[in-house]
Amino acid sequence: MVMKNMENKTLLDIQNLTLTFGTRKVLDDISLTVSDGSIFTIIGPNGAGKTSLINCINMHYKPDSGGITFAGTGLNGLKPHQVATKGIARTFQKVELFQGMTVLDNIKLGRHVLMKYSFLGSFFRLPGIVRDEMKHRQEIEEDVLDFMGLSSFRYAPVGALPFGVRKRVDMARALAMKPKLLLLDEIMAGMAVEEKEDIASYIMDVQRDLGVTIVWIEHDLAPVMDLSDRVCVLNFGTKIAEGTPSEVQKDSQVIEAYLGRQEGKDHA
Repeated sequence: MVMKNMENKTLLDIQNLTLTFGTRKVLDDISLTVSDGSIFTIIGPNGAGKTSLINCINMHYKPDSGGITFAGTGLNGLKPHQVATKGIARTFQKVELFQGMTVLDNIKLGRHVLMKYSFLGSFFRLPGIVRDEMKHRQEIEEDVLDFMGLSSFRYAPVGALPFGVRKRVDMARALAMKPKLLLLDEIMAGMAVEEKEDIASYIMDVQRDLGVTIVWIEHDLAPVMDLSDRVCVLNFGTKIAEGTPSEVQKDSQVIEAYLGRQEGKDHA
């Protein structure tokens, strides 16, 4: 078991990040730091800029200004696949899997960033490449599939699986990249209560047993408050609060912007 880093070493550092789409400011001077080994959750109303922030971290969006540093290395100017090689993986709010492919083949796609051969080399199936593929497949089957409880589904087409299982496949594909940082974009969206409880246990296992740091966007506040080490709250592209779950729950701006006045009374 990998324990949390007790020194609270910073893994991800975002300073004065600004992003605009046309004349609309989507992110306005956002600064935050994420400690190695922690679960850092970003919440906020729809349109607050949460997914845009994740898209900046993996450089799918290029920020207008500000800097993003990961494990001491600047990410600004890199392409998404280059960010992935640094040890950052992500899931998507809308599951982006190949429905006709098996669970195993979908997860293998996540491991591609770690493989050393080109597409042309793979096409000709050279001996060294075949050995490399077998090594990665064995690691995926022994580590990722078992860890995410997907061994019995390995040869099943993804499109035939229940929604909650497909979400686990998406998470497993990201873990196949052996990330240091996992970005979860509303992974519980659309899930039934039992499925949310199931995925919550996997989130805890990834952080605790694999030592992976997690930045998690989520709307469902109950698991956020139970699992998170720190919570950041965005509203209209601005950070309005950050702290422990209990601190954020009591913050007046958060109550006004996100939880609602009535819930604020309940938490008083």
